[in-house]
Amino acid sequence: MKISVVYALSDWQIEREVELPEGATVGRAVEQSGLLLDFPKIDLKAAFVGVYGCVLPLDATLQPGDRVEIYRKLLKDPKENRRRRIGKR
Repeated sequence: MKISVVYALSDWQIEREVELPEGATVGRAVEQSGLLLDFPKIDLKAAFVGVYGCVLPLDATLQPGDRVEIYRKLLKDPKENRRRRIGKR
């Protein structure tokens, strides 16, 4: 089955398609994508991953056509940024 694995930085994103057997997990898809080798700063134990915006554990089973997303930590709290922008007006 074909699965897409996506990792986004602030200015661009990379998407890789991988071919996996039925019953493959989120963790296996990320490993097979090669993104952990290309981006060694990704700590899969600390990072959140999901499928189409829904956070899932690494051992969750995938369905054909799923899009696995590796989420990075936010650098700033979005609510705090909004408060600062409003305060400057």
